[in-house]
Amino acid sequence: MYIPPEYWLHHAIFYLLLCSINYVNGQLVIHHDLKVNYTRKINHFAFFFLPVLLLSVIEYPYSAATFLMDIVFALIYLTLFIAPIRNRIKPILIMFRSIDRPEDRPLTLIWLYTQFIASYLVLIPLLAYFENQDMLPWIMIIILANGIGDGLAEPIGIRFGKWSYATTALFTKKKYVRTYLGSACVYLTTLITVLLYHHHFNTVQLIIALITLPLLITLAEAFSPHTWDSPFIYGIGGLTLVGISFLG
Repeated sequence: MYIPPEYWLHHAIFYLLLCSINYVNGQLVIHHDLKVNYTRKINHFAFFFLPVLLLSVIEYPYSAATFLMDIVFALIYLTLFIAPIRNRIKPILIMFRSIDRPEDRPLTLIWLYTQFIASYLVLIPLLAYFENQDMLPWIMIIILANGIGDGLAEPIGIRFGKWSYATTALFTKKKYVRTYLGSACVYLTTLITVLLYHHHFNTVQLIIALITLPLLITLAEAFSPHTWDSPFIYGIGGLTLVGISFLG
């Protein structure tokens, strides 16, 4: 399993930057009372888009081996935040404060771990299918819907949302709040993303995608358990795209 040296350099810089961003966010939470709802999303965008920006500087060939290592690195990164480690290493404890919403305790890490694993269990077969059908760019639609749409939903909803609805969560009977404005962010992001990738669809596929995909992904995000949006967005959005692929 060969992994090029450019990959190691790229990821060393990426995780150094990610740790720095998490640490600064943690300090803002601790010393300036910045809401964790905002810092989590800053971390979310950093995790999604820093690798893409770094690829413009340090490029490496994508392969099954690098994909597997991405998963391993992300799991190791999450493991840094377990209590026996973070309680002994103060910078890691500060980083953890940037993702630890008070309302999520004591399930913060359990939800992050399970969502991450479930997301990849959904994404891997979808990646295999779209690559086999020579439609790999389609996968970017659901990744961007999640990365941007869901990323914007919480901070915009908290700051500007006036109408809300309740959602459930795994392993607890507590109810959590989402906003209709946040859900609108998911809808608009998905709609814009489909339009950006319009040249990968034929006319019928594009019309069906514009009608169904934004609505279904928005509903997937709305009815998914708290902090478990990603696997539902990937699953519902991916299966919708699989169905649309048969219209080719």
